[in-house]
Amino acid sequence: MAEQGFRAPHACQLVGITYRQLDYWARTDLLKPSLKPAKGSGSQRLYSFGDVVQLKVVKRLLDAGMSLKKIRQAIEILREQLQSDRPLADVTLLSDGQTIYAAHSSQEVVDVFRRGQGVFGIAVGPVQKELEGEIHALWETEEPALREAGV
Repeated sequence: MAEQGFRAPHACQLVGITYRQLDYWARTDLLKPSLKPAKGSGSQRLYSFGDVVQLKVVKRLLDAGMSLKKIRQAIEILREQLQSDRPLADVTLLSDGQTIYAAHSSQEVVDVFRRGQGVFGIAVGPVQKELEGEIHALWETEEPALREAGV
């Protein structure tokens, strides 16, 4: 069975970004859709749930004032997490303002803070849970309209 995906407008709505931002991030390889990339004019990208979680993390890092260069490092950490079949919910991204670290346990979080003055942290698990609720709300509002349209 194919994984359910999210078209670009839904991904933008869930993450709180513009289509222009999403398009730029895909074209510059910050985060491409894993289910279906755009192939020419009129084709639609299809993002996985994991993609949307990563997009939300990118948005939070931008909101925290991180540069796109640093954000690319964070996304690489998340990609490694996915490739090792470890759940994204198990990672917390931390930054001391210079470097982004991945912590997988509370002890690792403490160790990062001991190395330097931590500026902020993003626990991916709560981001994932938040998105699950937003997706449910999105489907609740759109499903009746789709039923009425006969889709």
